[in-house]
Amino acid sequence: MPQSAHRLVPEPVFIISSVRSGSTLLRVLLNSHPEIRAPHEMHLRTLTVDLSKPYSKKAMAELGLDQRELEYLLWDRVLHRELVRSGKRIIVDKTPGNAGVWERLHEAWPKARYVFLLRHPASMVSSLINNRPDRELTATVKEVRGYVEAVEAARAALPGLTVRYETLTERPEDVTREICAFLGVEWTPRMLDYRKVDHGPFVPFIGDWSENIKSGKIQRARALPAPEDVPAPLREITRAWGYPS
Repeated sequence: MPQSAHRLVPEPVFIISSVRSGSTLLRVLLNSHPEIRAPHEMHLRTLTVDLSKPYSKKAMAELGLDQRELEYLLWDRVLHRELVRSGKRIIVDKTPGNAGVWERLHEAWPKARYVFLLRHPASMVSSLINNRPDRELTATVKEVRGYVEAVEAARAALPGLTVRYETLTERPEDVTREICAFLGVEWTPRMLDYRKVDHGPFVPFIGDWSENIKSGKIQRARALPAPEDVPAPLREITRAWGYPS
């Protein structure tokens, strides 16, 4: 079992979301807060530990450490290093892949806090295809379905705050105020003008790199898809999330 009492960062914040759900926008708004550090996607789940020799495993076992807990220690150390470098108090990781490993995150950090970011599933499909016109529709729908089902499983199992991308772009002050209240920090209007803060490069594989996010302005979400345009495999989850389908 993880030695959760020994975490350097006992209460990290994880944004649980799909790809193309607006998580980069949310992260730069949060990162604009003087007490919140929200770096690029960190892909913690891909950082692994290899006990390459039998005696390595035996030595760690004598310390009460197995491979799983060693990985948690590594993940925790990465978060702590970034938090210390920032000089801030709260760290947020928004990697979409976290949706698929929420059980491990909860095991590693029993006191972690979660923000569940929803977007109309068909809009995520459209965004992926617009970004990569060579994408095949059926495979893209399957990919999005995998993400949104993982998000919904996490949302059903874990406490947290649910926000919608569409509402975030329409009423950013209201949504960021709600998130600040959830995280126990005072809201500041500087969150709404993320151009004034260095958020690191907007490049592929660690976040959105579109012209919209580079503009420094909050762009309104596109109109919701018509119910008849929602792919059949996504209709059930679309309804469950309260969107017309």
